[in-house]
Amino acid sequence: MSGLDLLVVGTGPAGEKGAVQAAYFGKKVAIVERHPVLGGARITSCALPSKNLRETAVALAGLRRREAPSVRAEVRPGATLADLMCRQEPLVAGEVARVRANLTRHGIEIIPGDARFEDPHTLRVDGPGGVRRLRAPVILLAPGSSPYRPEGIPFDDPDIHDSDEILAVERIPASLTIIGGGVIGSEFATMLGPLGVRVTLLERGDRLLPFADAELSRVLADSLPRVGVTARFGVRAVEVGRGDGGVVTRLDDGGSVASEQVLVCAGRVGNTADLALDAAGLTADARGRLAVNAHYQTAVPHIYAAGDVIGFPALASTSMEQARVAMCHAFDLKYKTRLSPILPLGIYTIPELAMVGKTEEATAAEALDVVVGRARFQDNARGQIAGGSDGMIKLLFTRADRRLIGAHIVGERATELIHIASTAMALGATLETFIDAVYNFPTLSELYKYAAYDALGKLGS
Repeated sequence: MSGLDLLVVGTGPAGEKGAVQAAYFGKKVAIVERHPVLGGARITSCALPSKNLRETAVALAGLRRREAPSVRAEVRPGATLADLMCRQEPLVAGEVARVRANLTRHGIEIIPGDARFEDPHTLRVDGPGGVRRLRAPVILLAPGSSPYRPEGIPFDDPDIHDSDEILAVERIPASLTIIGGGVIGSEFATMLGPLGVRVTLLERGDRLLPFADAELSRVLADSLPRVGVTARFGVRAVEVGRGDGGVVTRLDDGGSVASEQVLVCAGRVGNTADLALDAAGLTADARGRLAVNAHYQTAVPHIYAAGDVIGFPALASTSMEQARVAMCHAFDLKYKTRLSPILPLGIYTIPELAMVGKTEEATAAEALDVVVGRARFQDNARGQIAGGSDGMIKLLFTRADRRLIGAHIVGERATELIHIASTAMALGATLETFIDAVYNFPTLSELYKYAAYDALGKLGS
């Protein structure tokens, strides 16, 4: 293929949106995908499959809170995770079709195969039709990521899994040890607990999700027993192997945990090992990640990177915007020049956790004078109906001008509710914005008003 303006590697969120952004402005684009399914890990192993399973777990957890003599919620013996991932095949097929249609509509050629650099402007693609060599003045790397597998753990054991494999297990285990209390470990722990799995979550730190607001992290940790999860903090797994009682995880404090299966959640590694980066003049770090500047340029200026391959936050939402910004810079489009500084994060635990802006710990470290307002789901009619006793909205306002600078939510629909705060912050909202607003009753959204009232009371006004 000649005359290309852009070559993209990967059809995940960053690759798809970056390719389309350039094509929308008339650029000739080709995109390479090594997997038979378009859309990246969000479709095949992460976002869609796990969130689909989560909906079943949420339904079961909710029904169990409401159990009456004539109503029961249970998982039948011998059930598989596939049984509980309702509508998985049409869901995946629909999203794959959407990605393909979007790329095709914008005239982007989809090239199946494995890509590797031959020089900074040339990719060799080994695919079903043979070898193709493609050149372009601009290249966008969006190859995604895979679970990181620490050395010494026997992943060839059928009962020891990484986070991509766990959803394919043939049956739901009676017990599971999860190593790692980060995003993926916390999400799987709270999904599988409500399904009747006895989950032990091991975290070497002193809390879940260390980047989150500490108070909400504690609320989430305190809720774990209610969804069937036992958490142990300050312990590190030093060995995993077969032993009495199944798979035994030995800990650095001398203790051990035996379970039917083990899930290792040790983060992810960028899919760069097979790209022959050295031929392009690039080097990835130990986790396969590429360093980029504010425009998402790598050390080789015409090669851009976006999404999981550049590290935190590695979310579909931010990955899409990173790639759009990158391509606007690459082709001097004067359209989208920067990533929004206001980035909402959503964690799909049970209950959900979401945040935007500064945490209370960050404001203390920066010596910012803030006032904090809180409103709890248990004091809200909709929260009571939903059985969300663990939920809370926490808002941080600057004391001087009452401007919202942080919002943190734990509870069902937190990942939806957080967008009220992110939009309000983008518009420079103050405490009075929420006091003056009118919210439907009964809704969880009205918790914003009462969190603002709580902060107002602390201001003495």
